[in-house]
Amino acid sequence: MDVPAAVIFDLDGCLVDSEPISLEVIATEMNCLGIDDVTINYVRDRFLGVSIQDICKHVSDRLGNACPDDFTQRVEDRLLEEYKTRLRQIPGAEALLRRLLGAGVKTALATGSSLRRMGSTLDISGLAPHFAGTAFSADQVPNGKPAPDLFLLAAERISSPPTQCVVIEDSPHGVKGARAAGMKALGFVGGSHLYDIRAAQGRVLRDAGATQVFDNLQEVGNEILLDHN
Repeated sequence: MDVPAAVIFDLDGCLVDSEPISLEVIATEMNCLGIDDVTINYVRDRFLGVSIQDICKHVSDRLGNACPDDFTQRVEDRLLEEYKTRLRQIPGAEALLRRLLGAGVKTALATGSSLRRMGSTLDISGLAPHFAGTAFSADQVPNGKPAPDLFLLAAERISSPPTQCVVIEDSPHGVKGARAAGMKALGFVGGSHLYDIRAAQGRVLRDAGATQVFDNLQEVGNEILLDHN
């Protein structure tokens, strides 16, 4: 492929290794509601890349009544507290962002996280300076992933035609959203939450429309910038 005008990243699981913490917190909060069979793997298998609103619908189904009004708030509060001591960047994240900047490739974020969570994640991880004015949340669009809305918003705000954007995603919902927006999607399986299912997740991402799948960010950069040496 030609060097793209812009690269749009998913945040969780692609630039920050936050998914293990998120899966743990969601499982814990569901357990607290009496849904005792929920484990981290249960959450991973069903909800990777899914919005908290969809998780709330599942909670309602399991409980047989409405998801508690404060469920989302409790999940987010617990998560951001854990982030303060446990959140780390995916290895090579900052190096890749600097490399793209040096090559004149624009970068943006398109995350299913809330604006609050997105801002805190960027601040705590140290990545905020790389996305000043170019980080976008599902809170800002009518429909989250796998709808194309969020990716189209990002492309519009960074003045890049969708056909000249490449998206980096770790979930099939994100890949499908990118493809629906007319963008090329590369799959990423380098997050620690996928350590034991990388091959299987790679197949899922390809089936969703990812043209290639990578497990480290240096190789992602090599592919984007045509540096295959």
